[in-house]
Amino acid sequence: METQMSEILLFNKWKNTGIELRDPGLMNYINVKPIIIPKTSGRHESKKFWKSKMHVVERLINKMMVPGHKGKEHWWSSGHCSGKTQTIFKIVKQVLQDLENKLKTNPIQVLATAIENSAPKEEVTSIEYGGTRYQRAVDISPQRRVDLALRWMVQGSYAKSVNKKRSTRQALVSEITLAYQNSSDSAAVKKCNEVERQADTSR
Repeated sequence: METQMSEILLFNKWKNTGIELRDPGLMNYINVKPIIIPKTSGRHESKKFWKSKMHVVERLINKMMVPGHKGKEHWWSSGHCSGKTQTIFKIVKQVLQDLENKLKTNPIQVLATAIENSAPKEEVTSIEYGGTRYQRAVDISPQRRVDLALRWMVQGSYAKSVNKKRSTRQALVSEITLAYQNSSDSAAVKKCNEVERQADTSR
């Protein structure tokens, strides 16, 4: 008998079905389609917006391998990042297991809610008019909202684990948990509130 889509479990452990997304703007961009191994081998590169069709756990894995540059603080935001896929796969799998043990709920739901809580709706951009630069608030596209939330969670966890006794796994579990609870102690939620506050003053 063929395996039904609803029976496909992420890492053969967690259901991809029944995930509740509250933000209507992100429903098509936080992908939780049934998949066993979250790895598409770069197939999304052939199309501009194919990234949004990747499973959200795979986007987290990719972001951990390439967290993004952060000026002179790059070392603290990227940690000992080597881009080794199998190492990151093991870390993320352990993180999902720790989240399930800690919160007693589906870790995919925890990650999706954490992204919704830390995804900013507005940010500030510079425009030039008459030789003068002005700061203006602009809406953020849904795909960028997910990218920013994942980037801030990963960079926040690396900042709390580099050259410290806490491991990357422990720091990421803590960061996702705090973002899931919408706590201001979360680096991603804190950064989201800061960006939206700046946009509010630049209208």
